[in-house]
Amino acid sequence: MKDLEHLSADEWDEIRSPRPEITDFDRVVERALSRRGFMKGVLAFGSGAAVMGSGLLTSTSARAQEAANFAFEGIPIQTDGTVHVPDGYDWQVLARWGDPLFSDAEPFDPETGITLASSDRVFGENTDGMETFTVDGRQLIAVNHEYANVSTNLPWKGDNAFTADDVTILQNIQGVTVMEVAEGADGWEVVVDSPYNRRIHHNTPMTIAGPAAGHDMLKTEDDPTGTTALGTMNNCGSGKTPWGTYLTCEENFNGYFGVADPEVEFSASEGFARYGIGAESRYGYELHQARFDVRKTPNEPHRFGWIVEIDPADPESTPIKRTALGRFKHENAAAVIASDGHVVVYLGDDERGEYLYKYVSTGTWAEGQPTEGLLDDGQLYAARFDDDGTGEWVALTPEATGMDAGMILIHTRMAASAVGATTMDRPEWVATNPVTPQGYVALTNNRNRGIKPNAGGDPTPVNGPNPREANNYGQIARWMPDDGNHSATGFTWDLYVMAGNPIVGQGDYIGSENITEGNLFNSPDGMAFDTTGTLWIQTDGDDSNEGPYTGMGNNQMLAGDPATGEIRRFLTGPNGSEVTGLAWSEDLRTMFVGIQHPSAPFPDGADSLPRSAVVTVRRADGEPVG
Repeated sequence: MKDLEHLSADEWDEIRSPRPEITDFDRVVERALSRRGFMKGVLAFGSGAAVMGSGLLTSTSARAQEAANFAFEGIPIQTDGTVHVPDGYDWQVLARWGDPLFSDAEPFDPETGITLASSDRVFGENTDGMETFTVDGRQLIAVNHEYANVSTNLPWKGDNAFTADDVTILQNIQGVTVMEVAEGADGWEVVVDSPYNRRIHHNTPMTIAGPAAGHDMLKTEDDPTGTTALGTMNNCGSGKTPWGTYLTCEENFNGYFGVADPEVEFSASEGFARYGIGAESRYGYELHQARFDVRKTPNEPHRFGWIVEIDPADPESTPIKRTALGRFKHENAAAVIASDGHVVVYLGDDERGEYLYKYVSTGTWAEGQPTEGLLDDGQLYAARFDDDGTGEWVALTPEATGMDAGMILIHTRMAASAVGATTMDRPEWVATNPVTPQGYVALTNNRNRGIKPNAGGDPTPVNGPNPREANNYGQIARWMPDDGNHSATGFTWDLYVMAGNPIVGQGDYIGSENITEGNLFNSPDGMAFDTTGTLWIQTDGDDSNEGPYTGMGNNQMLAGDPATGEIRRFLTGPNGSEVTGLAWSEDLRTMFVGIQHPSAPFPDGADSLPRSAVVTVRRADGEPVG
């Protein structure tokens, strides 16, 4: 196989499906200059209260945000192989890939990793989104395991072809972990053999629910009803429903499918091409399991790219793929109850030039009421951002798209293209502010902005919340729904921050006013609000600390004040890693943070295999973190 491991999914898609450059360059430049003028004249970066207008901040939320002063001094960048936090804070490893969830798991071997027999009995690889739950007084964490690193997970393989057992190991270490954790005198630890401990992976039975369930494009020989599936994959960001279930998000599922026989001619359909499904996979599943061979089972890819709901309180429950929330490369799912009682879920599609979505339930919900149908019966929308600082959520209906209801959900990208939604700079995590009605989206980067179209041929002009051509640094956009109601179709928007580099950058690449030499970062990715309204920002970008990235160091986590725009660095990860996934203990005194794909021998030290991990961060004085 080709050495694809060290390419990001974004880079891998680009190599496999290169897009032609836009030739109407004069138009692009004109839009860029016009947009820069708009930015300087209208948007006050880092001055959130002024931009939003006092009418959008209630006295309660304003007081909460004024009180959200950072209880730490910002830390400098780091370029080493470990985690750093501010003075007065401590960190520890909670769980790393290969740590046992059950006492029958074989010990992790620092040279060879884990065995096939133990691969679904241990904490999985490449942690990502996570959420905490309290069940009968016990603290549970659900954690995503996004993908595999073959050189780490199968270190003995070298260039040898995968066997069927190798494929099963890779499938088992991905997916989701649900585990109980407890705090003792020496810190937090996993409760081995807890009845709540559970691994959900690429072969776990799932139910397909919602409007697309039973659609002909979801039926296979093994599932002629189109209502059951095996597995969830490339689980990236996460979400938590108001009623206490876990939402795991299937992102770059396209990389798991291919054609087993290289001599067989393969021509991708329009749907396959838009979603990046081709003849070559990243892990060779198709060589050993026919359902991953798109020539043999062409509908199997349609059964991935969904939001999956998991009940952490019931280890016997079957995960449910919620088709009403659309099919694309889901980053995370930010669920909130709108002021009128409807359930709203914001969703980003993490690919260059794709879209931002939201789902609004038909029914309403309040604490203690039934939840049936809330994630199956509703309306899906795609966002249009206008240059005047307003926007609209455009309903994806058969009338607007020319597609039937099932096809809208299975080929959601085409539906968003049909209604003219705004192509975005790789929408990563979405977060909603708990103290004032705002939504935030991390637009991590897009080196194709203004240069190449998206996978569907839609142009990616410099416009709206995507104001820089060849955007390598990223930005965070936010919107304020009309009347403070998240279910409203209208909104106003601004940019909370444009990442940049005042050390070496020029023009717009310096970044917005709240970027300084003391808080440089690129590629905002993960985001979460704490209960005070502080926005926590995690990065997954270039950590070379060279050239355009001078002064940025390793990937990191920062805290942002939405009212003042201040951003302060809180944590740095080991080199090569992404900092991703964030949750809090019930008492808010512990922060759980994910460290994914370190290249340093983290956390076990020299000559050990790099292992993704979840770490805990606490204040030495025992007060809430932050």
